[in-house]
Amino acid sequence: MASRVLLGGSYGAVVLRLAPSWFRIGSLEILARTGELDILRTLLNFVIEEHFTAIEPTDPNKYVEFFSVVVNETAHMIAKWMSVGFAHGVCNTDNFSLLSITIDYGPFGFMESYNPSFVPNSSDDEGRYSIGEQANVGLFNLQKLLEALHPVLSPHQRTQAERILRRYPEIYHRSFHELFKAKLGLLGDNDGDAYLIAFLLKLMEDTRADFTMTFRQLSDVSLLELQKNSITQTMWALWDLSSHDYFSDWVKLYSQRIKSQVDNSEENRHHRMRGVNPRYVLRNWMAESAIRKAENNDFSEVVLLLHTLTEPFVANEKAERAGYSSRPPAWASDLRVSCSS
Repeated sequence: MASRVLLGGSYGAVVLRLAPSWFRIGSLEILARTGELDILRTLLNFVIEEHFTAIEPTDPNKYVEFFSVVVNETAHMIAKWMSVGFAHGVCNTDNFSLLSITIDYGPFGFMESYNPSFVPNSSDDEGRYSIGEQANVGLFNLQKLLEALHPVLSPHQRTQAERILRRYPEIYHRSFHELFKAKLGLLGDNDGDAYLIAFLLKLMEDTRADFTMTFRQLSDVSLLELQKNSITQTMWALWDLSSHDYFSDWVKLYSQRIKSQVDNSEENRHHRMRGVNPRYVLRNWMAESAIRKAENNDFSEVVLLLHTLTEPFVANEKAERAGYSSRPPAWASDLRVSCSS
């Protein structure tokens, strides 16, 4: 958050970064690496007592319990990132919170055209932190956390912790699966759900369909419109998706799955899906537009963005007029963000 202050007749800014805690995996790494084990234990005890209150401070297994929570919550956090197309940008251990919350996202970005190789940070030449690599980087960071905990764990506890870490892929994939089922309005369990999700994402990748608006427009379109492929260009993301040769095959599977759900009206499906598929995300072009105006002392779009992104699932007239749910302008493709932006 920022506030303006008057300095010698001109405006300056004070920027505050707020979080429940700024302790990261890297905070423990450096202490373990330098052999400062007493401080490592002190910091761990403080973090557990302050933020992991379900863990008994006198429990001799508390560091393993702490690690188990971090593994679980990190997997869920990254799955949630993926469900809204959020790419953190710099997922090193110094930017991963011990509380499994999203902090220090400098050159972040919301993916527009669906692309697992999307990199928001132009400084990341190798794509190490591409959106499709975030889950794997999360596992790497948790391995580094385990290494930092090794000096304060017994051999048996290390074995326990290693077993916990091996469950990370399963936890992540289960969370990802449930989130994307909700995005498609699917109820209950079906053996074909994973294929249905993967099939759609492949079509989106092939057609470069917009991630956010494809799911949002699926939240608005009727099954009949999908089945007849009577999608108009006003639903521009679905229009792009429908150009795929296998779109009708996916629609058939999706329609069968939706119709198999008991007591599930179109209205209920739309309501559920609109509650998890945002209409607005902070696209780079939106931020750039607001910045340009603010540089000319016009903060109207900053205010509009703040209001819009406070309720990203709710359509509002001003955001629509600003084009926040429209196809991104052509100039947006030239925007680049880096750590020095």
